[in-house]
Amino acid sequence: MQKPRLRKIDASRSNDNEDDVSLFRGGLFYRAQVISRLMDPERWNVCRRVVITLVICWLPLLIITALFDRDQLIDLLTDYELYSRVAIAIPVLVMGQLVMEDRFRMVAKHVIEARLLGDEDSRRMKAALGTIRRLRDTPLSELIIVGLVVLDLGLLWKSRVASGPGWAVYRSGGVAQLRLAGWYYGLVCAPIYQFLLGLCFWKWFLWCLFLFRLSRTSLQLVATHPDAHGGLGFLGLSPIGFIPIAVALSSVIGGSWSSEIRHNGAGLESFRLPAVLLVALMFIIALAPLTLFVRKLDVLRRTAMLQYGVLAQRHAISLHEKWFSPGSGSEEAQFTLEEVSTLADFAISYRSIKQMLPFPADKGTLIALALAIIVPLFPAVLAEYPLSVIVKGLLESVRAVPI
Repeated sequence: MQKPRLRKIDASRSNDNEDDVSLFRGGLFYRAQVISRLMDPERWNVCRRVVITLVICWLPLLIITALFDRDQLIDLLTDYELYSRVAIAIPVLVMGQLVMEDRFRMVAKHVIEARLLGDEDSRRMKAALGTIRRLRDTPLSELIIVGLVVLDLGLLWKSRVASGPGWAVYRSGGVAQLRLAGWYYGLVCAPIYQFLLGLCFWKWFLWCLFLFRLSRTSLQLVATHPDAHGGLGFLGLSPIGFIPIAVALSSVIGGSWSSEIRHNGAGLESFRLPAVLLVALMFIIALAPLTLFVRKLDVLRRTAMLQYGVLAQRHAISLHEKWFSPGSGSEEAQFTLEEVSTLADFAISYRSIKQMLPFPADKGTLIALALAIIVPLFPAVLAEYPLSVIVKGLLESVRAVPI
């Protein structure tokens, strides 16, 4: 029954051609989803997969607790740390695969369509895409991720049991013991989150590898390109691909901090430094690939300023001699439209080059990334300061502003 479907997968996957620029449509996990009909070879079926992950990760916890530990049902339903991982992070990572895929395809195809590469560099980038496809399809990478998840499970199992919430753990004689829901969460829900997170980080590594290979080529850049990045402004789409990872990690970390504040008496102040470090680390990981192009763009800017400066100087001198040299009275000098237009074009081009930014990312991308990191941490603030207090403080601040 599965043979035609397997052939269909192999046909779509055997595209070792230039059109196959997918990050996710390959590998054991992808094949397993197609075979199990969670995903069609030509579609992403995001809603279906999100619903299935929620059914697998959340519904059994609710049923098990309701049947065997009904007195812990309220604790389960009000545990934000659980929600942050099961109901937020896991669906975000599933939906984020489409975001990463879409942005990567746009960047990879733009490199080809914009003719940024010469013939030799085009062949090199096609070879680089072939390498990325092979790394994507190799079973070893996903098996390593599974191995790391199992290793983490074994090394930190006791410490996590000791600090587990009431719906997952009970204490007998001072020793923490797992409830049935705790076993299910530890052996099913947490590993699913860790695997999806590891998979997205692996795909991000492949994306960074693509950008690294691109940065090693002789890009045909133009300093006067209207994107103010020499023609590489499209690379600003890259950090958007990291946003699902940022949202998932920040949600889980914010849920953990919220639990510490609510149940263990921790203060929001104690998380100030970790929050700063988290934001800094996320920005470094998301933006580091773009730094590969900073030197190229900086050299392009400085070189173009000199080149256009020489051209503008020659043209300005030529016009000055024509208009104001002895024997050519100003009343006889002819201001042609072409001469004036050329001088104005030089001025516009030079200003454009001077304002060129060597780092190929715009403010909108940076703001979106910052919001993706900071907003999921907000529940930790609500754990110490109720929403009513925050809203009241904001209203009082607005009223205090003079009109």
